[in-house]
Amino acid sequence: MRIVVLAAIFILGSLSLWAAEGAQPAYRVLAADKGKVALVNAGKVEWEFANKAETHDLQLLANGNVLLPLPGPVIAEVDRQGKVVWKFACQAKAGYSGRVEVHAFQRLADGNTMIAESGNCRIIEVGPEGKIVREVPLTVEKPNAHRDTRMARKLKNGNYLVCHEGDGKVREYDPTGKVVWTYALDLGGRPRSPGHGVEGHGVEVYGAIRLGNGNTLIGGGNNNRVLEVNPKGEIVWKIEQDELPGIKLAWVTTLHALPNGNIIVGNCHAGPLNPQLFEVTRDKKVVWKFNDFKTFGNGLAAAQVLDIEAIR
Repeated sequence: MRIVVLAAIFILGSLSLWAAEGAQPAYRVLAADKGKVALVNAGKVEWEFANKAETHDLQLLANGNVLLPLPGPVIAEVDRQGKVVWKFACQAKAGYSGRVEVHAFQRLADGNTMIAESGNCRIIEVGPEGKIVREVPLTVEKPNAHRDTRMARKLKNGNYLVCHEGDGKVREYDPTGKVVWTYALDLGGRPRSPGHGVEGHGVEVYGAIRLGNGNTLIGGGNNNRVLEVNPKGEIVWKIEQDELPGIKLAWVTTLHALPNGNIIVGNCHAGPLNPQLFEVTRDKKVVWKFNDFKTFGNGLAAAQVLDIEAIR
């Protein structure tokens, strides 16, 4: 007979929760909120960096440094002593005089840094010496420096997968900027409603990653859903807002696809009664929850869950 063990520690206002069915994964989490970036391990802060920048992306690099945004907008590599060892300041491109924001970036295998510039409506790749070595124009139907883009990633095929929050679409671009694939979110049969929490509903998409099977996993933002769509744009798997026991989806953000097929999902603006991150199996069993309202708050959007390969 299968024994299900549920472990939970809940202290409102200073919450630190890991819950699992069976053995609990020993993940470390790098995340940002409440004016800082922090690396936490089972509720203990291992590293912290004060940062006032709005943070929608983070990356722990192979050398142990952290790639993060600074006000400006500036993308910086910071070492464990808090020293900025590399940075690039984004500026309005020629012919554009508006605001520039950065919500996505990625250190690439060749050492360049990919940056998605909202406002400039482009992706750039910046070399280690700080020079732009590639520029890729982006298609934006509803220009807005705060909403042009959210998560963006360079794919193994050399293309770019970009979430356009304001347009409510995920687009794949080739290196010339040609759109080669698009998925437009819908309301899923529910009426649009305002707000950033569990009550808000729309098509403002946040995250997307390309899976090994060629499908695309989408963190729907205020769509309150996780969707897996095939290249034809057909939904082949999904999690609805109220489908998982004890979890209500709000602004769905970070996504990790684990080698065992499980998915880790970021659940921002959902309040302390819901996890900020959780791991779910393909048959929709929740095996891990992260809820740390002592270190972070209700605005935890960017998170990188670590040690996944070592555990799996």
